[in-house]
Amino acid sequence: MGNEKKQSKLKRIVAKRGMGQVITVTFGLVGLIIVFSFLNPFFLTSRNISNLLRQIAPTLLTGIGQSFVLITGNIDLSIGSVVGMSCMISATLMTKGVVPWVAVLITYLASLLMGLLNGKLISKAKLPAFIATLGTMTIARGIAQIVNNNYNTDSIGEAAEGFQQFFYYGKTLGLYNTIWITLVIWLIFNFLLSRTRTGRHLYAVGSNLHAAHLSGVNISSTITKAYLVSAFCATTVGLITTATSGMGTMDAGNGYELYAVAASVIGGVSTLGGQGILLGTVVGASIWGVLQNGLQFAGAPVAIRNIVIGIIVIITVLMDIFVRSNKRIGKAKTSADGNSSPALKHKL
Repeated sequence: MGNEKKQSKLKRIVAKRGMGQVITVTFGLVGLIIVFSFLNPFFLTSRNISNLLRQIAPTLLTGIGQSFVLITGNIDLSIGSVVGMSCMISATLMTKGVVPWVAVLITYLASLLMGLLNGKLISKAKLPAFIATLGTMTIARGIAQIVNNNYNTDSIGEAAEGFQQFFYYGKTLGLYNTIWITLVIWLIFNFLLSRTRTGRHLYAVGSNLHAAHLSGVNISSTITKAYLVSAFCATTVGLITTATSGMGTMDAGNGYELYAVAASVIGGVSTLGGQGILLGTVVGASIWGVLQNGLQFAGAPVAIRNIVIGIIVIITVLMDIFVRSNKRIGKAKTSADGNSSPALKHKL
């Protein structure tokens, strides 16, 4: 009886949305760590691990936002530009003498408006997510460029030292604050996704939009919430970027939409919607970070690193499509068999 209970519990865990892939890629992550630790003895030093965790944090944050959006069956291409917009708005305000924490609040409000715009364009105006977020990606990058008259900002100065300590340089209990910020945000949004009605609605919309509508789910509100989460996470990364460099740069966040998608899909979040958990996003972001860090230690050029990670993303998405297609075929066969049996019995 005890063994049967353990087996059934294990089956329930594995049966969770995307958990099977999370377990698989976790083994892959462990394998990468072992390989890189053999290639370079400095890889597993406490200093490198601390820096690696801080390096993973922005990828994980944007991955959390992208995961929310992907679970609804959409995509957010504007993430990187919102990072850049947030970096430039916050830095410009601080260089103009605005109190850093007021600048932070204004930056969050401006970026959340971009998330709100994304949500409404897709849910109300019925624009395809790819087109809508491609447009807002360009708008956000334009705002990043125009906010300081097409120039990177000057240094945010000593007045923003507390801001820089909080978001990047400071430590609490031996860990960089960037890591703590990321952990708190992950815990909040993981709870939202796995334990609340909003989370169930996000999965429902991604699994079957029509069925979710018939079940009384507010489609517009649910999709908009996903994009607001994405904008919030991207803004946090923008603020971390400002704190890191001590200035605003117009090209900040370039490529982060790719990092976000990679962290999500490698960790088991389906590009087809309705599947994935934020634990997988942690593993996906970690694989991304370990590959970047490990290949850097191995002396691999940036181009090779990008090619390797790009190939992994493509393979992961293809595997997801293959597995989901097989499941649909299996369900269709089961349904056909179930429907045909009564008819055969009637004829007999």
